[in-house]
Amino acid sequence: RRNDEDEDEEDDEDDEEEPGSTTAPAGRVKGAPRKLEAGPFLTEEERRLAQDEYVEDSSDEEDIRNTVGNIPMEWYEDFPHIGYDLEGRKIYKPIRNKDELDKFLEKMENPDYWRTVQDKMTGADIKLTDEQVELVQRLQKGQFGDVHFDPYEPAVDFFTHEVMIHPVTNRPADKRSFIPSLIEKEKVSKLVHAIKMGWIKPRKPKEDTPTYYDLWAHEDPNSILGRHKMHVPAPKMKLPGHEESYNPPPEYLLSEEEKLAWEQQEPAERKLNFVPQQYRCLRAVPAYPRFIQERFERCLDLYLCPRQRKMRVNVDPEDLIPKLPKPRDLQPFPTTQALVYRGHTSLVRCLSISPSGQWLASGSDDCTVRFWEVCTARCMKTLPVGGVVKSIAWNPNPTVCLVAVCVEQSVLLVNPCLGDKLLYGATDQVLESYTPPEEERVQPVQWLTATVEEHSKGIRLTVQHSKALKQVTWHGKGDYFATVVSDNSSMQVLIHQTSKRWSQNPFRKSKGLVQCVLFHPIRPYFFVATQRYVRVYNLLKQELTKKLMANCKWVSSMAIHPGGDNVICGSYDSKLAWFDLDLSTRPYQLLRHHKKALRSVAFHKHYPLFASGSDDGTVIVCHGMVYNDLLQNPLLVPVKVLKGHALTLDLGVLDVLFHPTQPWVFSSGADGTVRLYT
Repeated sequence: RRNDEDEDEEDDEDDEEEPGSTTAPAGRVKGAPRKLEAGPFLTEEERRLAQDEYVEDSSDEEDIRNTVGNIPMEWYEDFPHIGYDLEGRKIYKPIRNKDELDKFLEKMENPDYWRTVQDKMTGADIKLTDEQVELVQRLQKGQFGDVHFDPYEPAVDFFTHEVMIHPVTNRPADKRSFIPSLIEKEKVSKLVHAIKMGWIKPRKPKEDTPTYYDLWAHEDPNSILGRHKMHVPAPKMKLPGHEESYNPPPEYLLSEEEKLAWEQQEPAERKLNFVPQQYRCLRAVPAYPRFIQERFERCLDLYLCPRQRKMRVNVDPEDLIPKLPKPRDLQPFPTTQALVYRGHTSLVRCLSISPSGQWLASGSDDCTVRFWEVCTARCMKTLPVGGVVKSIAWNPNPTVCLVAVCVEQSVLLVNPCLGDKLLYGATDQVLESYTPPEEERVQPVQWLTATVEEHSKGIRLTVQHSKALKQVTWHGKGDYFATVVSDNSSMQVLIHQTSKRWSQNPFRKSKGLVQCVLFHPIRPYFFVATQRYVRVYNLLKQELTKKLMANCKWVSSMAIHPGGDNVICGSYDSKLAWFDLDLSTRPYQLLRHHKKALRSVAFHKHYPLFASGSDDGTVIVCHGMVYNDLLQNPLLVPVKVLKGHALTLDLGVLDVLFHPTQPWVFSSGADGTVRLYT
């Protein structure tokens, strides 16, 4: 007979435990079978049979939790069990006796078969929820697990070059920061005890009597303050070397000849004021005979020899960095590529824009000149010219619609017939109203009127030269234009007048290989750039005014500031030289921002901007503010690197040009495109 009271007590204890409780009686883990004690009413055999029966009954529970721990489950592949419970008994795997046919039928009939997976820890089948299936699908697509995570949210640039006041991180405070420190408590209690015992006395209040001192004390070297201020430390003695050792290396010992030479030298000429000697041990070293004499000389030197005070300059590294304004304070300037003008089949060598800023002309190696509408990138007209276009220049006079185009040995004056009909009609009337002079003058070039076929294309006049042309540029008034010929003679530069159809050679002899020429925007000056120099000529006085030294190996291009007092030159050795004509004939600043040769430079007419295009495929826009105050130097700040052109045949950007009114820049490249950055 079993003890019913004991059994009732155990049942009451079981009833008190909550189903989700983690507490269990000592010696038993929740889910594990309970042991039956062998009491006085059960024999050992009955207790064992009852135990086995209880174990079989407990196997009906669904809670077969794997308590094996975090180990690879492959270890149990060949065994019928998966780990052990806390009693050391095996936890058997669920019986799986399904063959391939049963699996196939289950796959066909069970609608949730596709979302059922097997738990490796317990071997049981688990049906995935909708949220879990969605998570798996997101991970398979390579997306983030969290639905609400936005990978494209704008990045906040926490770390800047400026020193910040507040910390960036949001790390929670340490526990020690809000728990009173026991060590501090102990220290405070010791200090309180010391104050009570009178060991620590409070400070006496300071007397508020005014203290006077001599303002000019450092002028007097005898005063204490002056002496301390002007104290110069004594020079340190030289540290002993290997030759002063009692056992020096053999190479430091003097030979007989060296000893003889040392003795014959004057004491001031000797390299060493003693002869190095070798002793077998430190005990055998005698006293130094000249010790007192040397000490006396040292004291005499310190006492009598004047010492010079060297002031050491403390330089703050922050002061060495030039104080440049931030680029956002210098806006507007072009930052993004807005339009690409496509149509040329070869590299686009030159660009020019109409004074109104509505039309753009581009010359290319595909033997055509194209006229574009700036705002739409639409090609309005294509003019085949039968040769490579080396240079192109739109007449800067807004009342004249005329474009000069350099093709091989001739300059074509083209009326593109774009825009206002009255404007380009008036241009034709002006050209047709020309009456030739009675006496024909000898000219270095030949002026030809266009044929009917050429007239239909838009060509009005042809200026025939003797050699191939490099460049054409207009005067600001729009009547004169200058050309550069590929020649090394005095006929390199020619100036032409359109209204009289008259050309002249301004120079008697050649000063070098001319690269490019420009007219001054305001005054009657003419700029001629050779390989290494820029010469400024006065056209009225007909004399050389200035000769600028570019400090470059080969000047490639030149541009003049609208104010007329500053010039920039680009060179093939990747330098950009800024000249201040009022300051010096040498560059005010030499910028080395590009990695390869500069092909073109340009100034904006109204905004303080200048740009340079290079073979590295980039256009660098700089802020160049010229002040009216002559004592203030120009402010040059690089603000933007514009990339877009692809390198072709090791050539990048061939020409840059600013819009006449907007802060926009055009660039033409070897990839056959023209790009607009706004």
